Amino acid sequence: MSVLIVLDQSDNQIKKSAFEILSYGSQIAAQMGISAEALVMGTVHDDLAALGKYGVTKVHQVNNETLNHVDGQLYAKTIEAVVSLTSATVIVFSQTHTGKSVASRVAARLKAGFVAGAAGLPNTDNGFIIRKTVFSGKAFANISIHTTIKVIALNPNSVTTLLTNGTATVNQLNLTVDSSKIKITAVNKITGEIPLTEADIVVSGGRGLKGPENWGVLLDLAKVLGAATACSRPVGDAHWRPHHEHVGQTGVQVAPNLYIALGISGAIQHLAGVNRSKIMVVINKDPEAPFFKAADYGIVGDLFEIVPQMTAEIKKLKGEKSI
Repeated sequence: MSVLIVLDQSDNQIKKSAFEILSYGSQIAAQMGISAEALVMGTVHDDLAALGKYGVTKVHQVNNETLNHVDGQLYAKTIEAVVSLTSATVIVFSQTHTGKSVASRVAARLKAGFVAGAAGLPNTDNGFIIRKTVFSGKAFANISIHTTIKVIALNPNSVTTLLTNGTATVNQLNLTVDSSKIKITAVNKITGEIPLTEADIVVSGGRGLKGPENWGVLLDLAKVLGAATACSRPVGDAHWRPHHEHVGQTGVQVAPNLYIALGISGAIQHLAGVNRSKIMVVINKDPEAPFFKAADYGIVGDLFEIVPQMTAEIKKLKGEKSI
């Protein structure tokens, strides 16, 4: 028996989200007294043996170019075959776009119990109980899985990543992979920006910035922090910022270590997409803004006065000169 941890990859590199679930899956394996093993699909140039520092003892790779692009059906079929070979009883995904597309398919193929949006390690003292977020992150539920095989999709930034001194054995699997029924006609990538889903820090702006011409205040702060930039839905709808920066229930859902909201009131739809952030800082001139009830830190005041001062002070701390 084993815990099989399915890793996301893109552009021949393992995604950052994979490191958290490697540690998470390894901790589950330690609880259950079984081995922790990882699965990489597609062509990946990273040092797979080095993934052992996250607790896994073996990394399986299906090195087939067909799997370089996500095809939910092909991925699910491939994972089912690997589960059979490894006798895995717990399969772990990250609750990313790929995880959302593939995990439920895998659970259906394996007739396995499935929990999406897990928020921590399972309680295995009396069964197998997973805590997960519900109602757009406003509450938690404890879900008990009774099937032999269990599938879990972990919310990003939910557990602490633990490191060891171990290395992993790399096992190349020669599996037959069907041709994809999906035809990719074009790939348009945003370059020169930190991807929102991978960012440790996100600086986000709302209608309080008054217009796209004022966005330089936010961009200066984001640059000095090395942060990704985001916006609320009204800003995206008004075309002040590109659509891919919209965060919230109907946009990109993020879970950075630090989320800074500038001029965002904090409607429930926005909070649903950002409330998994470890620390939330809000700057708004309206002391009644709902965001202050959810924030860890809040400043009531004019962001056009406060944010430039913050940027200047951060530059001083970093030893940079203000222009």
